[in-house]
Amino acid sequence: MDRREFVESCALGAGSLAATLAGNTWALDAQARSHGRVLLVDALGKPLKAASLRAQTNYVFHYPFEATPVFLLDLGKAAAATQLVTRDKQPYEWPGGVGPRRSLVAFSAICAHKLVYPTKDLSFISFRKGAAVNPQTPSKGNDLIHCCADHSQYDPARGAQVLSGPAEQPLCAVLLEHDAKSDQLTATGTLGGELFDDFFKKYEMKLSLEVGPHAKQAVLRQSTVRELDQYCRNPVRC
Repeated sequence: MDRREFVESCALGAGSLAATLAGNTWALDAQARSHGRVLLVDALGKPLKAASLRAQTNYVFHYPFEATPVFLLDLGKAAAATQLVTRDKQPYEWPGGVGPRRSLVAFSAICAHKLVYPTKDLSFISFRKGAAVNPQTPSKGNDLIHCCADHSQYDPARGAQVLSGPAEQPLCAVLLEHDAKSDQLTATGTLGGELFDDFFKKYEMKLSLEVGPHAKQAVLRQSTVRELDQYCRNPVRC
């Protein structure tokens, strides 16, 4: 092979690789992504103790961005590792719950269908203890995250796997670390299909009014955890 053929071969190879990567950027969505270590704190700014969480109660904090809410739950039972796939059929393994009973889990509170999310005024999505009651979409189980907008149901004990409704993938998981000595919780990253770009695009104007110019700013150092009923004025039940 002469020098010209070698250069052309390298160019073709690089172009092929670039095309492959460009065509599969969605595959990166299934990998664990570090968004920085953020300590979870209570309303007084003190480190949240896992033992203070009431079982099967909705808690909300924001991560990895100032405008992206997350559900924090103590399921009251162990949550085992689960094999899942994104809407683009990219597989990943959710590691299960953390804490003394492996019952503590966290998931993005942005519905994977129409990006419905809890605001301070209204929330159509939340964890429901027992069976969600809706004649249009009978519950596929108990203790699920239910979105009233189009009745997607997610099982938080199995990585927020979709059990019913139009959602095409599980809720994006937020990875937690539990310090057994201090009983503190730290958010470290995300796992699964992230929808943050779509979320910011759809709600750009709304978020600018709710959060101001810092909606896309990464949460740094700590994030405040509140019960959903305290964070939101009108959590909708359906």
